[in-house]
Amino acid sequence: MEVNSLIAKSVMVTGHRIVEDLDEKKLEEIFKLLIKKGYTRFYIGMALGFDTICFKILEKLRENNDITLIACIPCREQDKYFTDSQKEEYARMLKSANEKHLLSEKFTSYCMYRRNCYMVDHSAIVVAYLRKSFGGTFNTVKYAEKKCKKIINI
Repeated sequence: MEVNSLIAKSVMVTGHRIVEDLDEKKLEEIFKLLIKKGYTRFYIGMALGFDTICFKILEKLRENNDITLIACIPCREQDKYFTDSQKEEYARMLKSANEKHLLSEKFTSYCMYRRNCYMVDHSAIVVAYLRKSFGGTFNTVKYAEKKCKKIINI
């Protein structure tokens, strides 16, 4: 399939690691609507918090929908500081993902941003959980705006 047609059917998610006021039912409804509109590819950064919540919702929706979950891994040691239970869940999600894209062998000061830009560049829509005017999620949404992507901030 041509790259541009893949992008046209793709969605990426970005959000904070600490999630306090998220309406998960509303998020699930947004994903259902996007799937109904023909979006079939979902890029997920595999971080704790919002990314994990999105992955689990999409994983459930994949049971009855032909969608692809794409794990975008910023560096091989992304889970280095995770707790044991977080590492187990991370490994389970990686195994469940339809595709895995490793963007850097080693951690660098810019590997997370590079991963986020990669996901924006390969998607038509950004589903965001943005509550702060600084940090990685903020920078990702700003980059997506610059690239004229449709942004849904939940």
